[in-house]
Amino acid sequence: MGKKGKLPVGEVDMSAAKYEPQVIKAPNLTGFGLKLFVKILEAPLLGPLLIYFMKKQNKMIELLRHTVIPETPMFKPEFPPQEPEPAVIILEEDGKPEDRVESALKCLPHYDPASLCNVDLAPFRYWKIRDYAHAYRARLATPSMVAEHFISVMEEFRNKKPPAPLLVSFDAEDLRKQAAASTQRFQEGNPLSILDGIFVAIKDDIDCLPHPSKGATIWMHEVRPVEKDAVSVSRLRRCGVIFVGKANMHELGLGTTGNNPNYGKFCRTTRNPHAPERYTGGSSSGPAAIVASGLCSAALGTDGGGSVRIPSSLCGVVGLKTTHGRTPMIGSLCDSGTVEIIGPIASTVEDVMLVYAAILGSSPADRLCLKPAPPCLPNLSSSGSLNVTGTLRLGKYTQWFNDVFSTDISDKCEDVLNMLSKNHGCKVAEIIIPELNEMRDAHVISIGSESLSSLNPDCYDGKLSKLTLDTRTNLALFRSFTASDYVAAQCLRRRLMYYHMEIFKNVDVIVTPTTGMTAPIIPSSALKFGESNLQVSEL
Repeated sequence: MGKKGKLPVGEVDMSAAKYEPQVIKAPNLTGFGLKLFVKILEAPLLGPLLIYFMKKQNKMIELLRHTVIPETPMFKPEFPPQEPEPAVIILEEDGKPEDRVESALKCLPHYDPASLCNVDLAPFRYWKIRDYAHAYRARLATPSMVAEHFISVMEEFRNKKPPAPLLVSFDAEDLRKQAAASTQRFQEGNPLSILDGIFVAIKDDIDCLPHPSKGATIWMHEVRPVEKDAVSVSRLRRCGVIFVGKANMHELGLGTTGNNPNYGKFCRTTRNPHAPERYTGGSSSGPAAIVASGLCSAALGTDGGGSVRIPSSLCGVVGLKTTHGRTPMIGSLCDSGTVEIIGPIASTVEDVMLVYAAILGSSPADRLCLKPAPPCLPNLSSSGSLNVTGTLRLGKYTQWFNDVFSTDISDKCEDVLNMLSKNHGCKVAEIIIPELNEMRDAHVISIGSESLSSLNPDCYDGKLSKLTLDTRTNLALFRSFTASDYVAAQCLRRRLMYYHMEIFKNVDVIVTPTTGMTAPIIPSSALKFGESNLQVSEL
């Protein structure tokens, strides 16, 4: 095969780019078949041959080894200066988190306490952060009362059949202690912020004392003890947040279903609260599920390729992947990459805004290297914000938008676009995003190489065999990537960033279904040994 060359990105006619749907060619395996497959993958001769064949089938070899990419590599995201946005409020990164939360609170629409009384309008409703805040201040409830209810529900979930493992680390006495301190602050009239007394779950790859951080493995806490809160957790703690424990996840974040056969019969795969026979999505499976269950107002997850957004979508809640570097990664298991972020999950956009305001703030290193624009929030409290909504230009790549597992998904999303146009005056514009398949490959190589780099010392120390079969399948693929593959992926990153910046000259938002399928059914054969399904990961 001879080498191919791509045009310099500035010479590409974006309007002439063709959409190329591509189905990942990889086996869907569970049970004994998965065990045998992993054994072959890890064999000295057969493994590399099998991986080479799979990569060639999916055209990765052609892209990485036989294509000249003229752009220079972009090893870290670069954010060119942008025009100031209308109707936003700038937040102070170096200020106190509780002050940022207060600023975010002023951005929200007027709150009507009477909404709490309309419980008969629906069989179930999510209590928002401001609902709890009002109930505490009006002496309708206390954080200690909520804590006792939460503890009883955790016991109920523990005894469910099948088990519904939302938390992998839970300390009832620590929860009572936090709640008592918050209750006392309310009794004294000194709550720390609107987040005081709000119950929040933390994904198992983010440090939160007194809990270990296992990354949903059975061994990570043995080699990496938790000595203090992650920076994002400490900022929430300053605001009075009550932490309920560590939420379940796809092991080490290396999967999008949420499947995890670790921990024995009481702590297996988290199930979707809306349909227990289905997956939650991952890798932030526990955080999304506990919010969707109505047990927590919010949760923190991590996201490098959909791990906050996918489970939020499949569980019917709101998840935000922030700009890389906007939230601090210090104190998480994935703190050394170039794609991962810590982001909030909540039942509403306004609750996501409040939690995001508390945790944001770039590290000094990221601020120097990435040069991000000042953080801001939309001002939803003013009537002028409605006028600004009407000026939004929504970019839709129709062929990509409609490339979903079921037309029910694209039809429902189309209904939302029509509503935004009809009720709010938003304009929908057709766009084209070139090289989407290249974007997928560049992402897999980047996040895979960075994950492997952080795990290699432990793998060589004998921990590889203690990982789930699904994780070992992914690591075998990541181990096949070379240094030149990684550099090629970063050259593609620069091309793809250019395309997106060109698109954003004409639109404000790119709209697409969050996931290309609804929550998959959990195969019974996947509960004991896990499941490897890379086709689902790409949907």
